[in-house]
Order: sequence, then structure tokens, then C-alpha cells
Amino acid sequence: MLPVRRPPRILPLVVLLLGALLAGCGPRPAGSTDTAEREVRRAVADWSRAVPEGLAGIPLADWAYEVSSVRRDGDRALATARLRYRLAGYDTAPEESAREVELVREGGAWRVGGDRPAPGALPQLWDQGPVSVATGTHSLVLGGSGQSTGTLREIAAEADRAVPAASAAWPGPWAGRVVVLVPGSLDAMARLLGSPADTYRGLGAVTTGRVGAGPAPADRVVVNPEGYAGLGAEGRRIILTHEVTHVATRAATSATTPLWLSEGFADRAAYRGTSTTPAQAAPALSRAVRRGELPGELPRTEDFAFGGDPDAAARAYEGAWLACRLIAAKWGEKALVDLYGRAGREPLETALREALGVDRAGLTAAWQESLRKDLR
Repeated sequence: MLPVRRPPRILPLVVLLLGALLAGCGPRPAGSTDTAEREVRRAVADWSRAVPEGLAGIPLADWAYEVSSVRRDGDRALATARLRYRLAGYDTAPEESAREVELVREGGAWRVGGDRPAPGALPQLWDQGPVSVATGTHSLVLGGSGQSTGTLREIAAEADRAVPAASAAWPGPWAGRVVVLVPGSLDAMARLLGSPADTYRGLGAVTTGRVGAGPAPADRVVVNPEGYAGLGAEGRRIILTHEVTHVATRAATSATTPLWLSEGFADRAAYRGTSTTPAQAAPALSRAVRRGELPGELPRTEDFAFGGDPDAAARAYEGAWLACRLIAAKWGEKALVDLYGRAGREPLETALREALGVDRAGLTAAWQESLRKDLR
């Protein structure tokens, strides 16, 4: 079919369209989308120059909101932003938090009316209510809504004792200071970490943070207020020393570090220098060995899972501690530290040969023999 010839009058229409497009390339009138977005971004920047009054007791530095997008609906706007901040004296790089900032237009100007975690983002401690602060020699303790100053001071004192204990076990470089978060409840802790409350029920504390070398915010030790309150003085000492040791070894820990080594090393630091016997500190594994249920291998990653069989998890932690205790006794403390460092940067078999002169099978056999001897 031959194309239909268009009438000549289409030319004026093309001219009109072209004129409209060219007009769109010129400056937009005041109140346009671009102008309003710039005003919203400027309002967020002005608002974020000062740290909120409720956080004045926290040593915050480099506090800034970086807006990535703006959605407007008349005199209301929602800005998606990224909050960056450091805890002065503790963080070597900024912590980051995805946020949503609400604004309203009043009297011709945009004003921030609210700030909250972005959908899917974890909250900050202050999103859950007022934050109290206790400062120790080596520690900064931030308490959530409902935590008493006395409780926070006691935890700071315990953390101050844990830091030199971790340094004694781990001679490698680390900051020598720790940040401890104490949420107001177990449920608040779960929301802070983004997991169900049952995941942490019965635990005294956990450590968060990225592993590996390079710039990263300081790890946070997060205390379970319910689990921690149920511990005696010795239990609290062990829990905090264990978690602080994770902070100390963070830079040397990587995806290749087996969990039995990282957890066992932390427990080794906690029990180091005490008179606690293997049977006293490993009751679950002692019962299993006496039943004739000697572990066939070193604890696997899945054996440490929270929220599973508590007796199985207890045996995993106890077995990991006894493995590191054996290494320190048989090959020496320096060999244990050397193994930890190597396991974070090379395969375990290579690390074992270089640090201890044995393979996995040899270490497992020696560990099993020590279990028969110490837990009978």
C-alpha cells in the first residue's frame, strides 16, 4: 500500500510542538518541581546541622543527613536520606542509617516535622525513646528507654574490666575501647537488631558489626536486659569479656574464620586465668560425654544457631572453648593467637599446618582425647 500523503497544515503543528519543547528548556517559574525539591533538600540540611537536643549527652560527631530523593504532595514532602555519624573517640568511620524525613510547608517555608527509619531499615537506639549515657574508662554505655543510670554505670564498670582482659588474650592491634547498647527490654533489643525476640531469649549479650580489616564503625555490644539481669557477678563478667573479645578480634576475623575458633577464642579470653574447670564450664558437653556421645567433629557453624536446640548450642560453645583451651595448653598462647590471625586470611588447613603443625584430623583427635580426659 502506498503511503497516504499528509496535508500541508501539519507543518504549523510541528512548529508549535517544537516551540513548546524549546520553551521547556528555559528556566522554570518559581514554585516548580525543581525549585521545591531544592528547598526541601535545603530545609533538611539546615535542620540536620544541629544534633537533636535529646541526644546532647551522646558524643556524636560528623552528624549529617544526605538526601537521595524527595516526594511531594502539596504542602507535604517526604525525603529519603542517609544519616551518617560517629561516636567521637570510639568510631573510626561513620555509622550509617537509612531514614525518612517528613516536612510540611508553613508560611512559605519547609519545616521538618518528623524523622524515622526508612522501611526495612533498622532503628537507632534513640528511635525507641530517651537515651541515657554512662561513660567508663574504656567504655561508652548507651541505655534505652527505662534503663536506670545505676544499671548503666554497673555495666560500664564491668566493660572497663573486660577491655584489659580481652587485650591480654588478644595482643593484636585494636582500639581498646567498647560501645555497649542496653535497650529497654528484650523486645526492644529484637527490634534494634531486626530479629525475633526468641532469637536472643536466654542470652546475656551479642556483638554486632562488620568483620574484616579496613575502615568500619566500632562494633556494638548489645546487652539483653532480661538475660543479663538473670546472671550472677561471674556470669556477667564472662559474658562481657566474651563479647568485648569479639570487638578486639574484629579486624582479624573474616568469612574464612571458623565459628568454633572465634567463639572458642572469646570464651578462652573470658575464662583465662580463672580456676574454672572444664566440667564446671561445660556441663552440657560433660553430660553428653558421660553418656558415651563423644562429638565426631569440631562444632559446625550451624551448631551455634540461636533459637534452635539450646542444649546443642551449649555443647557447641563448650566444645569450641575446650578446643581453644587445648590449643593454648598444648601448643601455647602465641600459637592460638597465630592460628586465629591466619584463619582469617587463609584456609583453615593451611592455618593449622603453619600455626600448629597438624591438620584438622590431628586437631580433632587431640580434642576428642582431651574431652575424654577432662569431662569423664
